[in-house]
Amino acid sequence: MHIVEFQEPVQIEFRNITKLYGAVAAVNDLSLAVRRGEFLTILGPSGSGKTTTLMLLAGFVAPSKGDILIGGKSVAAVPSYRRDQGIVFQSYALFPHLTVRRNLEFPLEMRGMKPAERIKRVERILERVHLNDFGDRMPSQLSGGQQQRVALARALIADPPILLLDEPLGALDRSLREQMQVELKVLHKEFAITTVCVTHDQDEALTLSDRIVVMRDGRIEQIDAPEMLYDRPATRFVAKFLGEANILENPGFEIESDMVQPSGTVAMLRPERICVAPPASPKRADSHQRQSVIGTVADMIYAGPLRKYHVRVGSTPFVVREHVAAGQPVFRAGDEVRLEWLRSDVRFVSA
Repeated sequence: MHIVEFQEPVQIEFRNITKLYGAVAAVNDLSLAVRRGEFLTILGPSGSGKTTTLMLLAGFVAPSKGDILIGGKSVAAVPSYRRDQGIVFQSYALFPHLTVRRNLEFPLEMRGMKPAERIKRVERILERVHLNDFGDRMPSQLSGGQQQRVALARALIADPPILLLDEPLGALDRSLREQMQVELKVLHKEFAITTVCVTHDQDEALTLSDRIVVMRDGRIEQIDAPEMLYDRPATRFVAKFLGEANILENPGFEIESDMVQPSGTVAMLRPERICVAPPASPKRADSHQRQSVIGTVADMIYAGPLRKYHVRVGSTPFVVREHVAAGQPVFRAGDEVRLEWLRSDVRFVSA
């Protein structure tokens, strides 16, 4: 498994952490190291333990077993308010009765910072998040994206060494969420702050992260850089959870690959790696490197820049995604098509 190499030292470490609720382990013997300045995203379905892991790090939940270290020192027994972390929740958690400026001043005031320094720091962070003209507004007078920026600014204003994000963009619509992903990436680069983010949004995780942790049933299923995790998933679960995947188990034809299939694995193909064409169309110049099969279109879904085809090859279903382009043939339900892919694009995942 490929792991991203960081020159920075470990800043956060989970050592064999278990969190029990009765007899149920929400987090089960989890060990994980986060490097200083890294953007690490914890991804997984509901009940996987990702939110509990973040709450353990934040200090809102105490571990049943194991230890958590920050900067090499145990914090398992340290309360949340003494951990010096910035936290952003999905609900923003802004004080509704305070202006934007007062929301930002509050954490500095609690730290005993002098008024002149507070004002200077608030103005600086307002400029950084492009809210210079909104300091005197109440949270209810802001859009969702603006409220999210205030929440981020409040988390960053005291220069905490660690930023925790709990589904930070979940309440935003798609276009605004994509815009805020860019903002978050820029802010992380500028502040160089160690960031741990929890999300269920795969695109968000792939866009933002240096590494992604995929959790399942309280354990780490796989951890790797986004591109490696998507392109070379270790297990069937990761392949299907992170994007779409064609799992070719007993497909009715022999899978050709540049690799020898390890025992206990099944073949996997990403939908965008498959080409769809009329059965009699000319073969590609690199056809000697490809495998092709004939199938029948079951359905075509138009999704703006993409077309998604559901194709059956015998009894095996395939999903194919292709970018829409001028002059491209369009296939309908019942059409016979040729599917082909590079043998080097076949991956093998544990069953």
